[in-house]
Order: sequence, then C-alpha cells, then structure tokens
Amino acid sequence: MSVRVVARIRPLIRHELDKDVIVTADPPTCADPKARPNLIRIPNPKKESESFSFQFSSVYEQGATQQELFDTEIAPTVKHLFNGFDLSIFAHGCTGTGKTHTMRGGKSLADRGVIPRLLSAIYRRCKKIEKDTAGATQVEVTLEYFEIYCDRVYDLFEPPEKRTPSGLPIRDNNGKTVVVGLKEKPCATLKEFEQIYDQANVNRSTSATKLNAHSSRSHAILCVKVTQTTETTIQISRASCIDLAGSEDNRRTDNNKERMVESNAINSSLFTLANCVDAINSKKSRIPYRESKMTRILSLGQNSGLTVMILNLAPTRAYHLDTISSLNFASRTKKIEICEIENDPVLRSMTKPLAASSIGGSNIIRQPLRPLTAAHNTNKSDANQKKPGSKPMKAFSVYSDARKSTQQRAPQQPSQNPRRADTNKRPADASALANRPAKTYRTAETTSRVRNTGISMTKESIEALISQRIDEKLAEKALQDAGTAAPALSAELQKRLDDLEHRIDAKDDDEKGQGLQFLLMAKQHAMRGEEASALRMYQLAEPFFPGNRKLRAKMETLEERIRSKRENVPAVASEVHQVGPVRTEKKQIRERAVYKDESEDDEFAPAPESDAEESYMSDSSFKYKKTGRKARPARRLPVFRDSDACESRVNVGEHTPRTSHLLKIINSRDISQIKALKGVGAKRAEGIVNCLVEMEDEEVLDLEGLARVKGVGGKSVETMRLGLGVCI
Repeated sequence: MSVRVVARIRPLIRHELDKDVIVTADPPTCADPKARPNLIRIPNPKKESESFSFQFSSVYEQGATQQELFDTEIAPTVKHLFNGFDLSIFAHGCTGTGKTHTMRGGKSLADRGVIPRLLSAIYRRCKKIEKDTAGATQVEVTLEYFEIYCDRVYDLFEPPEKRTPSGLPIRDNNGKTVVVGLKEKPCATLKEFEQIYDQANVNRSTSATKLNAHSSRSHAILCVKVTQTTETTIQISRASCIDLAGSEDNRRTDNNKERMVESNAINSSLFTLANCVDAINSKKSRIPYRESKMTRILSLGQNSGLTVMILNLAPTRAYHLDTISSLNFASRTKKIEICEIENDPVLRSMTKPLAASSIGGSNIIRQPLRPLTAAHNTNKSDANQKKPGSKPMKAFSVYSDARKSTQQRAPQQPSQNPRRADTNKRPADASALANRPAKTYRTAETTSRVRNTGISMTKESIEALISQRIDEKLAEKALQDAGTAAPALSAELQKRLDDLEHRIDAKDDDEKGQGLQFLLMAKQHAMRGEEASALRMYQLAEPFFPGNRKLRAKMETLEERIRSKRENVPAVASEVHQVGPVRTEKKQIRERAVYKDESEDDEFAPAPESDAEESYMSDSSFKYKKTGRKARPARRLPVFRDSDACESRVNVGEHTPRTSHLLKIINSRDISQIKALKGVGAKRAEGIVNCLVEMEDEEVLDLEGLARVKGVGGKSVETMRLGLGVCI
C-alpha cells in the first residue's frame, strides 16, 4: 500500500483578501453528493493562463472542520492499530499553513486536532476490548514525546534546564530507530493525557517570525505505545504523530541570527527528506536517511505500518512558490509503496504443572544420569560384603547405564564367569526413554544389573549426589547474577557524564568563568602587542583569582614594559623617517611582542587566533610588498613623505605642515574631526578615540605611532594625509 496523502487548504487569516486566493479544489466528477474532491489547481507562476493540477487521495477545502478530517482519514486506522499494525501520521507544508493547528488544535472541543482525537478514540476502544473480553485482555497506553531542534533530540517531558546540550542519542533496534533515554509516561485516561500533553508543549521551542506569530522551531514527535496483554501473548503497536516544522524563505521572514540558525536546520532536514523521497522513487540502492535525525526517525518507506501524510496549503498568492514546492513533494511521496506487516505477538512463559503419577510406579520413565556423575557417586566397595537384608528402601528409581558401569568395575573385580558381549545400543534420548520396556518385562540379566546398581547406592551417596546438584545450581545462579549486575557500572558512568555536562553548562554563569573570559581577552591583547589593554584585562581578572602569584607577576611585567616604552619614545621618534632601519627594528619589536610570553603562560593560554583575521598592529600592513610575478619597480616613493618640494627642506625630527595638522586632529580626540578625514568612517573614528583614551595622557607623536593605533594601519595613514590640503 502506498502512502496516503490528503491535502488541506487553510482558511484566510486576518490580513488576507479573497482576491489573492489562487489555490482551488476541483469538484468531483461523480454524481455522488458525498464524494470529496481529489484535485487541486494552481496557476503557473510564469504564465497565469496556464494552471497546474495535482491529484491526491482527498482534498479538504477552507470550510472543512477538524472533526470531518479526523472521521474520514484517521478514525479508520485505529482498528489497524489494535490489530498489531504501526501507524504514522505527519503534517507537512511551509511555514504558516496550519500544521500545528491540524495536529494539536485549540482548547475548545470543536478545535481539537488529530492528536487529542486519536487518543480519545484509543481510550474508547481500550474500554470496549476490556469489556468484550471480560477483563481477560488488559490494554496499557504509554506516551513518549520529544522534539528535534537544530538536529538535536530533546525529551519534552523534561524541562529545558535539565537537558544536555548534545541531546539524546539515536540507535537502531531490530530494524527500528529508537531514541535512547526517553521517558515513558503511562497514561490511563484522556484527562490525564491532556494535562501531560499541555505541560510538555510548554517546553517546545516556538518563536515569532514575520510570517507566523507562533512558528514552531522544531519537529515534534508524539509516540503512543499500545500494549495488549492476554494470558498467553503480549502484543505491542505504536502510533507516531509528527508535527514537522515548516520550510522558510529567509528573504521574507526577516529573521535574526538565532532564528536564521534554526531556519537553516529546519530547511536542511526537510531537504534531506525530499532527497530520501527522490531516492526511493528512483529505486536507488542507498537512501540518505542518516544525513538527518528527522529522516532517520521518520524512516519514510522503511516502516511497516500505515502512513498518512496531511499536506497543509496556504491559499493566497504570497505563498505561491512555496505551495508549488509542497505540492511537488507530496506528489512524489504518494508514489512510495509500503509493505504493511503486523507486529508479531510475544508469547508469555507458562509454568508447567507437577506430574500426577507416583514416583515409585512400575511404568515410570527413568532419567539416565551423566556417566561421570554416576561413576563418581558409585560405591566401589565389595558387593559380596553386603547382605541382602541391608538394602535401603528406594525412595525413587534411578536408571544407570549398565554397559559403562560394568566396564569401570571390570579391573577392580574380575568375574570368573565370562559374560556375553553387549549388543550395540542407540544413545539414550527422549523417545527411547519413552518407549523403554517396563521393569516387569525385562530379562533376568538386565534386572539383575539394575538391582546390583541399586544395592551399591547407599543413603550417604544419595545425599552426596543431592548436595552436589544443589551446589551446581547455586553456582550457576551466582554466575547469572554476576552477569546481570555488570551493566550497573555503565549506568553509574552515564550519571557521572551527565553531571560533568551540567557543570560545563553552568560554567558560563559562574564567576570564575567570567574571570577566565578576562584572562582570555588579556592574552589576545598581549599577542597583538596592545600591552595597555592587556594590563587592563588582567586588572579586571585579578578579583576573580585572589592571591595568584603568576597573574601578579604578569601584571608587573606588563607595567615595566609600558614604563620602559614611555621612556624610550623620544629616541624612537628621531628615527621615524629612516625607512630601512625602522622596518628592521619594528619587525624585531613585533616578534618580541608576539612570542615573549609563550613559554610562561600555559595556564591561561587562549585558543590561537585565525590567520585570516586582519591584524592592525602588524608593521607589515604598511610595507610595500613585491609580488611573485611582477618585477620590482625601479623607483620607490618613501613612506609617509609628501611629494612637494617644500618637504625636502624639512629637517629630520620635524614634521611637515600636513603631518602636523593630521596629528593635531588625531590628538584632539574629537570624533567629528576624525570622521571628516578621508577613509575614516564613524565606526573607525570611534575605535581610534577609544584606543587614545586607553593611552590616557599619552599623545601620538608621529605617523609611525599613528599606524600602530588599533584599527588604523599604514595605508589608512597615507590615505588620511593625502586627503588633507597641501602645505597648510
């Protein structure tokens, strides 16, 4: 049987108009007034005169009620559920088409969706079965409810604060996909189900978008497990109700960053579902179920039960392309063939009644003992010393293999009268024992052998045999108990792992975590050479780590370096315009700034920064680099020098008017003046002022110092200079 696909067109909502309706249902061709339409028409978005038609099992127009949909499509499947078949019902469509309303519904009795009505029908049938069988058949209903949010599985019966960040794992069990760690809640009445279901829906991930004020951000799956128990069998069947999240066009939703991540996960899982449908229809050997957890749980085409797909459609032109995409997907899905297989009932173990016959009867079927046990417990004393009157009373009959016992006693007590060789016998089995002749019909020779064996079994040997059997049973039971107790260690280990995950989650809210964030930022500033900012971050982190000598030593080292740099500023300023030496010296300074603390900071070392991130403190940002293919130009302009003749007369250590004016604007720390420079926007101007504020009273003395300011760089300095007037 193929997947049954039914289409439902939602009614218009508040801001939609009748003139925008483009999705219509064609009336049925037959004369039956109760016949339901099964054809949907929608115009071609590229050519309005043409229209597309899609045929489904049935089509429900805007005026269809929840009760009408359930009675026609879902109610007939309940009897199959109690006959041992699995049932899958899922709603599909783009966002804002009424999938959650179809599956969950509203609070009023008329607005109840498919899930509450299905549970109501299940409970009614449970009571009917128990009444018809006079209590011989007991029916139990249990629930599992979980969601797939950003491709992670979470139990909706658990509050969000108790969830693990990685979600619950998924495993395969006898061809079916199961979620490990889900809570199973028994539910005996419909009222109890409504309380549990409403409480679990509070934990589901929902948020508002531009297209839907209550958009579901996850796929929700409710599993109803029905267990029917009789005196001899146990039969289990499942009904899965799936409310899929709708696909979204992010060009129309105006989602923020968090909503975009959710939308990406939803669209990715629905795209994988479409790929699975295409692979099934194309008869491919590999179906990509494992590329998404939603497709792995849904297992469309692999499950062996009844599958009903409810396609929700929006009637207006605003959803034109999304509606056509949903109709194409549903048309491919209805071609999937599913083999309906009934779940095999599990036979219950029955206790065997005791035998009514007497133990010492003449027609008793005697059980042969094991050869080693019989040889071990045989009394090897001389049988001639035993008198006939000392024979013990036989409480039960014991069969002994006369051939093996004779061979074992032969070396100890040789017989004067040679015996006739025994004929070959078949090994003892159940059928041979059942057909063994009674004691009264045996020959004299066989009877004498059995009697001699019975005489050799004393009361002490029988007690020893019974004691040995008891010890063997106790040892076997102890081994079984030890084998079953082993998995307790894995449960304890799992609990410890859960505790560790909770600690990691709570670490962000801890004060120590905030201190570690300050240390991380300090290390990043230090690696870029921003020693003043790094010192400030260390000072903020010091209250979180009181008495830390290593942290205090690093702060003192930074203070000493900053102090020494301030003292050496005049010496460095005199060599600003010497291009060659400056490059060599500043390259050495950069290497010392980056690698100076690598060996002594292992405790608070942050993750290495990406190589793609632009470092504004790198001196190589304003060097002229030669390319690999082009020849080096013959004439190189000096860095940070004006091209006019008046600058050639400026002595070393002095600034040109253009440079002085630029430094004056920068040192004024006025955002409006800095923003007016060429190549400087509002954000960069604000960053320059913030960096100058961190330098406290220190001013920028030359262009090299300006290039070292965070967010500037050598090319930006040259652009700002060229934007100023010549020789102010």
